[in-house]
Amino acid sequence: MNDPLSRNRLDEEESPYLRQHADNPVNWQPWDDAALQAAEATDRPIFLSVGYSACHWCHVMAEESFEDEAVAEVLNESFVPIKVDREERPDLDRIYQTICQRVTGGGGWPLSVWLTPAGEPFYVGTYFPKREDPQRGNVPGFLDICESFATAWETDRGEIQNRASQWTDAIRDQLETTPDATPAGTEGSRSADGETPEVGAEAGQQSGPDADTAGEDGLGSEVLGSLAKSALRATDREYGGFGSGGPKFPQPGRIDALLRSYAASDTDDARTAATRTLDAMAAGGMYDHVGGGFHRYATDREWTVPHFEKMLYDNAELPRVYLSAYQLTGRERYATIVRETFGFLRREFRHEDGGFFSTLDARSEGEEGAFYVWTPEGVTAAIDDERTAEIALDRFGVTESGNFEGDTVLTIDTSIPDLADAYDCSESDVANRLADAREALFESRAERVRPARDEKILASWNGLAIGSLARGGLVLGDDEYTDLAADALSFVREHLWDASEQRLARRYKDGDVQGDGYLDDYAFLARGAFELYQVTGDVAHLAFAVELAEVMVSEFYDAEAGTLYLTPADGESLVARPQELMDQSTPSSAGVAASVLLHLDSFVPDSDFGRVAGSVLDTHADTIRGRPLEHVSLGLAAASRARGGTEVVLATGGLTSTDGRTSGLPESVRSSLASTYLPDAVVAPRPGADDDLDAWLTTLGLEEAPPIWRGRTERDGEPTIYLCEGRVCSPPTHSLSEALAWFSADTDDE
Repeated sequence: MNDPLSRNRLDEEESPYLRQHADNPVNWQPWDDAALQAAEATDRPIFLSVGYSACHWCHVMAEESFEDEAVAEVLNESFVPIKVDREERPDLDRIYQTICQRVTGGGGWPLSVWLTPAGEPFYVGTYFPKREDPQRGNVPGFLDICESFATAWETDRGEIQNRASQWTDAIRDQLETTPDATPAGTEGSRSADGETPEVGAEAGQQSGPDADTAGEDGLGSEVLGSLAKSALRATDREYGGFGSGGPKFPQPGRIDALLRSYAASDTDDARTAATRTLDAMAAGGMYDHVGGGFHRYATDREWTVPHFEKMLYDNAELPRVYLSAYQLTGRERYATIVRETFGFLRREFRHEDGGFFSTLDARSEGEEGAFYVWTPEGVTAAIDDERTAEIALDRFGVTESGNFEGDTVLTIDTSIPDLADAYDCSESDVANRLADAREALFESRAERVRPARDEKILASWNGLAIGSLARGGLVLGDDEYTDLAADALSFVREHLWDASEQRLARRYKDGDVQGDGYLDDYAFLARGAFELYQVTGDVAHLAFAVELAEVMVSEFYDAEAGTLYLTPADGESLVARPQELMDQSTPSSAGVAASVLLHLDSFVPDSDFGRVAGSVLDTHADTIRGRPLEHVSLGLAAASRARGGTEVVLATGGLTSTDGRTSGLPESVRSSLASTYLPDAVVAPRPGADDDLDAWLTTLGLEEAPPIWRGRTERDGEPTIYLCEGRVCSPPTHSLSEALAWFSADTDDE
């Protein structure tokens, strides 16, 4: 074949991020056999650049360096330049991000790594300016680095190889070995400029292991309290969120842990910390007050100025905790945030056939945030009524000086009662005027140049959205959300799931399917399918979750190591086989997988799902115990296992006719579940009669009813509930509230 290094080959790729660089003078290569073999054949080092399409500093580095002819000349002559979309290759990103964080104290995107032809790293960083800039401190120039290593590769190869070997050993030690022995505080600080990984800088403040344990190795019921205590220590009690400065990340897992702790122990501090953070995010600039949905994170402690890109995973995971807070507090504002966020997903992220796209860029017309910011003149021009415009200016804090480079990021600056006092009118009048103002601003903003959209459809992120939408359909009583979840699951099953091979692909883009699925693809999608079963009572969704779980165990679980790896056993051989134990911008895939396996074990008891999940949790018990905030998903799974969980079995005759979309649950039960906060509960609908259950067992490949369903039939011709908490079950009843009251009475008697 022709020399792959003779031209830029990214025009052959479907990834929008890679296509953004297809016109660079750099002869970029995708990460494929042709590029890697060319590196070996030509004995050239690899320059690896990892980023994603909505990454602001990726754009900056491209404009400064990758579009520059002098830089291109050095890269083309002395290196094999490879571009990777971190959303398509989380394994590569995790491997090389790990060494960046370890040797620089931080990480982010663009991730810049210099590798030997064998893929071993010997220099790493994030964003580099083209030339060293004294105003940026001691950050070396990108061109200087490239020129230096081009020479050193020829003159001092031994030193480079020695460092590469040491770093590769460090990567393997941190990512492959079990139990994980990563030093605390190595993730999340900012390195130069760039998009920053999720684990907060406050990670270094974590305390040591809690003395109250369930034995020498295992985690007991104390783990939830440990998570909550750690989250409380890290909480910003003035502005909400976690950490004493900026940037501020949403951290939904930590909020979830606080809400669960409040529900379990009635600790007001946990509830206050959670709601203060939820309120701050919803009032600040991280939330889009015109179009709904959340930006990536806030750059400041006060949550005022966001990093403007919008990601599917944030707008999937954040609604989950707002729904939980709505159930716990009854605050209608939380439900509104969820509805508006789901409306944003439906309007701007949904493929016409049901799947969800990945990201919206931070920039439009070359300017970060240009689509979202306002001036007083822009607001008054958009809103016809002068008084309504004045109220909107005060409500959203729009001023001449602005809060972001002379413009204003909208925030909730003045409350409705204060506006009513200031304008001598009723609160309802203010609310109506603000609704009119938002509609006018939305219509005006629609005329602007829109940020670019990355239309990759990723199995993992769609799994997060499916689960969140399904839960929203239940809690908010809106079948539209359930339908959106079912449509997305159907899309993924049609385009990314190979039923004959029992394999899941990573991404779909314009008819092109690429990449083997990773653990997060299987785990997040299994959780989403299982959530949809719980809401609709469609056994097909449960069966699909079980199929995904079976692949997780067969392809990602290593019995000898006692862990789940991010990559399948037969995946590409890289310098390390990574695990994903920590929660970052998305939940830990190992933690979500452990939780899903524990839940599904009740339905297929001969599957070994529970044993595998327990093995993973026991393997990493010391890691979870020592650094709980970095391992929230694993910690919550361990807490659920220790407690025994909650099971709500619903036997009803109406399930066999459900279409798998709108909920098949009886309205009385559905409304009770919607208003009752039961974190991590397994809702297990089944047909009312055992004869009707036979078809379900066939779908699941079972010869007999699993214990969770066995003998639990409909009574008196009405939907019947069997509620178990831990290892104690209530008598059968027709009312969820009666079952819960039985537990309360039983506890009081004790």
